Amino acid sequence: MATRSRFFRPLLYTAAVAAAGGGVLYISYRPRNIPGSEPALVPPPKYGEEGHLDPPRFPLTKNREDQIADLKRSAGLISTLEKAKGVLGSLAGPGVADQRIPEAEPYDLLVIGGGATGSGIALDAATRGLKVAMVERDDFASGTSSKSTKLVHGGVRYLEKAVWELDYNQYKLVKEALRERKYFLDTAPHLSSWLPIMIPIQKWWQAPYFWAGTKFYDFLAGSEGIESSYFLTKSRAMDAFPMLRKDNLFGALVYYDGAHNDSRMNVSLAMTAALYGTSVVNHLEVTGLEKDASGKLIGARAKDLVQERDGKTPQEFSIRAKGIINATGPFTDAVRKMDDESVQEIVAPSSGVHVILPGYYSPSKMGLIDPKTSDGRVIFFLPWQGNTIAGTTDAPTNITQNPIAGEEEINWILSEIRGYLAPDINVRRGDVLAAWSGIRPLVKDPKSKNTESLVRNHLITVSDSGLLTCAGGKWTTYRQMAEETVDEALKLYDIKASAVLEAPHISGTERMDDSAPLDGTCQTHQVRLIGAHGFSKTLFINLIQHFGVESIVARHLCESYGDRAWTVAALSSPTEQRYPVRGIKISALYPFIDGEVRYAVRHEYAQTAVDVLARRTRLAFLNAQAALEALPTVIDLMADELKWGSKRKDREWKDTVHFLASMGLAKSKLSVTRKDVESGKAGEYDEHERKLYSRHDAPADTMESDSKFSSGEKPVLKAGSAANK
Repeated sequence: MATRSRFFRPLLYTAAVAAAGGGVLYISYRPRNIPGSEPALVPPPKYGEEGHLDPPRFPLTKNREDQIADLKRSAGLISTLEKAKGVLGSLAGPGVADQRIPEAEPYDLLVIGGGATGSGIALDAATRGLKVAMVERDDFASGTSSKSTKLVHGGVRYLEKAVWELDYNQYKLVKEALRERKYFLDTAPHLSSWLPIMIPIQKWWQAPYFWAGTKFYDFLAGSEGIESSYFLTKSRAMDAFPMLRKDNLFGALVYYDGAHNDSRMNVSLAMTAALYGTSVVNHLEVTGLEKDASGKLIGARAKDLVQERDGKTPQEFSIRAKGIINATGPFTDAVRKMDDESVQEIVAPSSGVHVILPGYYSPSKMGLIDPKTSDGRVIFFLPWQGNTIAGTTDAPTNITQNPIAGEEEINWILSEIRGYLAPDINVRRGDVLAAWSGIRPLVKDPKSKNTESLVRNHLITVSDSGLLTCAGGKWTTYRQMAEETVDEALKLYDIKASAVLEAPHISGTERMDDSAPLDGTCQTHQVRLIGAHGFSKTLFINLIQHFGVESIVARHLCESYGDRAWTVAALSSPTEQRYPVRGIKISALYPFIDGEVRYAVRHEYAQTAVDVLARRTRLAFLNAQAALEALPTVIDLMADELKWGSKRKDREWKDTVHFLASMGLAKSKLSVTRKDVESGKAGEYDEHERKLYSRHDAPADTMESDSKFSSGEKPVLKAGSAANK
């Protein structure tokens, strides 16, 4: 018996170890469905027998004028245009005259703020069968929501703090964000993708530390994970990221997170909400809140800022709603003080500066995180839209509409970059193509000494008059924030959710039910956004074959608009060249084309040149100088669509140049005129810029290896030199 025990025990131990090891390997390397790799939910259109293509027929949103009319109707107001229609209808006959406009149709919810949180709330409420309005003073994503690090992540730094500080709130935030990351990638695969991020390791003992951290990060993600983290030796790390400094490099760990196009994601949320029936209006300022005799909120007053831009005097009007939600990010306290001037502020604004560098600073498919900068903060270094984004800083700030990135913050980021890039790479201030500052609306904690130690979680509060405020949070958790806010609104305002019986066919086809089961509960974790249904990794090939657009342009359109790329390409002008056949670029350096400007005006409520350059395309964020040079083209295209006169075009020029100052445009360019740009003078360089590139040196800048003369020989001093004759 003892002999048998001695024989079987090692076999048992070996089998147990093998089973445990196999389980770990399977969990780490099991097959996963990578978001965006699946075929399109709706296949691309096919060519018929006669060679004709039947393009998708997508549903349209109401135009901006009709949306504003709906807002006025909520308070029983009828616009002059509607009155005229009514008079004409009565003349047309009894069949038309019977179409009466009810005196008042209040909304269930009025959402103030069109950023990620406000748009998410509007979509959530609309897909629960509520009647919703959302208004935004500027443009969708005009504030913090367009100035993020472009990551959809749980936050490895928050996980580290959760472990070392035994902070359950930090842990909960990471766990929640990892779940939301998966929803993000599922509902908008065209706008978000997975991205490997490298953690350089300088000391051997850091390898097990970071390995354990990244594996714990994978473990927390569970089934919502993307890919497993892995270790790279020094040679393989250098091969994957050739720009890295070799000194003291031991190896690297690579983990996966999500990346996205933040402002286009925000616009897609707003447009999807509009398709589900939300009254969505940008450039509409709330000037005050309205209360009943008992002091409870019943609506808001607003005015159309586009009329101001057209030189008209806008008239204030009322919007009535059973409940009002404040989702204005950094401006949260300003709206709260409209309700109660004595209220204590709850937002601690923090400035996050990012810089954009040329694409050659990083690999096109891998990012980098420096977990310990010189002052203990974290900095990301990521590929984005063909360029490289680096940031961010974290410091208390004052709230302004378009904050400007300070030189001190920009130089700090560049200094940190020099620390982990190879010494032969000259990191220059002149390589900064754009720089901006975003204001994080952190929830104020009186016990906290600095903003960096605050958790990026959110806070939902209710005032005595019934103003529901959602503040704080971050991009990755916008959907969860919206769900909790709408849940609270249903209880607070005693309104009932209901099933959406006639959901719009956002995919453009009625052959299939492309909507989530909208039964009155929150379904935004599976409500696909506009553009997602017909998107696939190969959609760009269909665009090339049908429209003859450039390959880089086709890829860009598919990754920015999803299946709506069909419409954008169709709106693009012929080039009158053999190839490309369609799509005139608004900037020679980037794949943005004229059809995007027309699409932005007709289908995405773009009202200003900044709306197009900054939030519909991302040119202002990628290259401030290129945005300036594209400005005349954008203004002319928008003027054709919106019937602008010369005064409005002049205003657009001045306002856009002023905005580009907040994107890092050189001060010497802020006074340029349209004539300067069109004549090429805007590309002239000051003395500092002249020193950056060899092309600004004097002529005959011959490399020694190409010289026809021996070293040290001075041909102009020879007797036979042409200079001496």
